[in-house]
Amino acid sequence: MKEVIAIVKPFLAERVLEALKFAPLEACTVREVKGYGRQKSYLDQYGDSEYSLAFLPKIEIQLWVDDARLEEVLARVLAVARTGRIGDGKIFVVPATEYLPG
Repeated sequence: MKEVIAIVKPFLAERVLEALKFAPLEACTVREVKGYGRQKSYLDQYGDSEYSLAFLPKIEIQLWVDDARLEEVLARVLAVARTGRIGDGKIFVVPATEYLPG
């Protein structure tokens, strides 16, 4: 079992969820988050530390997927969420060491 954490642009979240509508998922959660990555002009230098001037809105989609279906689910997310521009988001795949259905 794997946990897939996809952080996408807000206007793409509905498309990603629609693409996953019939995907082989064990569970799915969605939440609004804010953050920054490599977007220019959102970081400034203050002394020796960096600080953020503005966090950008994103949507975090957490998926729990059986190992055998992982590639299929990742392909669906990438097909919809990837625009090729900075700020597309991130996808993390983490082993789910314990899963208790119910």
